Amino acid sequence: MSWGGINSCQFRIGLSFQVLINSIYSSRTNTPFMRWLIILLLCSSTAFAQSDLGNWMMYFGTNKIDNHWSIHTEAQHRNYTVQPQLEQLLLRTGVNYKFDNGLMLTGGYANITNYEFQSSRVGPEVVEHRIWQQLITASYFGKAKLEHRFRYEQRWIESDFKTRYRYRGMLFYPLNTESIEVGTYYLGIYDEIFLQPGETTFDRNRLYGGVGYKYASNIQFQLGYLLQTVGSTTKQYLQFGLIFDT
Repeated sequence: MSWGGINSCQFRIGLSFQVLINSIYSSRTNTPFMRWLIILLLCSSTAFAQSDLGNWMMYFGTNKIDNHWSIHTEAQHRNYTVQPQLEQLLLRTGVNYKFDNGLMLTGGYANITNYEFQSSRVGPEVVEHRIWQQLITASYFGKAKLEHRFRYEQRWIESDFKTRYRYRGMLFYPLNTESIEVGTYYLGIYDEIFLQPGETTFDRNRLYGGVGYKYASNIQFQLGYLLQTVGSTTKQYLQFGLIFDT
């Protein structure tokens, strides 16, 4: 990074912290929206100091049909860096069936396009088509919710075919209420391991920690930090998520 880039990063960080200090004394920040805006400003500004830090912009939706059936919708724009430099675009959909005991089964399709870093090519270098099946169950311990997600994938990556198993254990913990309801801030922590049959069983691992805010009965915002390990390489990502249910 050039000296000019470093000075620019220092300026952004200094400006962000000055905004935070000023906001503490302003009654206008006493709203969930403004508090989230301050957090986003701080994280995005300090991220400029790390050239190896990427970001994922994510949308998740559950579109209800009736008490049992719903449609899963999802889009993820994953970047190599904090500034837009597309690494992967993931579009995923599926059909959910929720049992009376809360267990949820899902089956669906995903389209994933992958891009090389700073490539001059207009389109993606690698395209993947994926069929997936999923089971989600949850248990509760006081205020905490522990969600277990099991996923099996059949992947067509150009001319190759692979399968993969995934398990994610995620903890949700409300901070200002007894359960996650409108107006709740909550912690979200998960670890997800990816395993695939073949010579190298371990594919990757994702470790995440973040905070969420339930803005409305069908809208949530999430901001977090992800460490993804693929082989012997670990990369950091900021995650910005929107959950919008209908």
